[in-house]
Amino acid sequence: MKNSVEFKVSGRHALFTDPVTRMGGEKCSYHIPTYEALKGILKSVYWKPTLIWLIDEVRIMKPIKTEAKSVKPLKYGGGNDLSVYTYLADVEYQVKAHFEWNLFRPDMAEDRIDGKHFQIAKRMIDKGGRQDIFLGARECQGYVEPCGFGEGIGAYYDIERLDYGIMFHGFDYPDETGKTDEDGKPDENGEYRLHSRFWKPVMQKGGIKFIRPEECTMRKFVREMTPNPPQSNGLNEEALQNELD
Repeated sequence: MKNSVEFKVSGRHALFTDPVTRMGGEKCSYHIPTYEALKGILKSVYWKPTLIWLIDEVRIMKPIKTEAKSVKPLKYGGGNDLSVYTYLADVEYQVKAHFEWNLFRPDMAEDRIDGKHFQIAKRMIDKGGRQDIFLGARECQGYVEPCGFGEGIGAYYDIERLDYGIMFHGFDYPDETGKTDEDGKPDENGEYRLHSRFWKPVMQKGGIKFIRPEECTMRKFVREMTPNPPQSNGLNEEALQNELD
């Protein structure tokens, strides 16, 4: 099955927020993009309930630079606050990813057509995505274009190994995982739960290979969540049919 895509994403700023700084008013970006942020970019490029995007690798093409900005975020009680956000500046990444069928959507079984979603995804990458692309935050506009993964020399190609500590990996949404126990493991007698995942990334020669979501051993229960996935009529969708024509 053809299901692997490669693309380049770039932007003037990025904010891959460290959860430790998210609630304190001051936000500080990770130095590298998170799995969940890259998955969100791909879902903006092309997504349907039929499939689940999985991020395989990312290459850091430009030097890591930070830029602090004064902002006035909204306060929970109303009004505005004064904060300083630390963004990444002038970023560019090469991303390699693939999709798999979402087996928790049996109603979409007829839409699991080999080659169809692959061709549409490639077309959407060529066009820069179906929706606006954001690099971690809405104020950080991103731009997607096709590329060959591995082309060019990244900014950190000469660095053999660079270890990072515990970092946020992504969320386990119940519409993609089904019922789970408190540790996030599949359990038919469990509940529908939202979990957050964490891992320890390692950069080698400017590239980071992501582990699969189920390989993450560090999880935190967030809350119970009943899946409410969007409905779809598959090939009867007007917009999709127009693209196929």
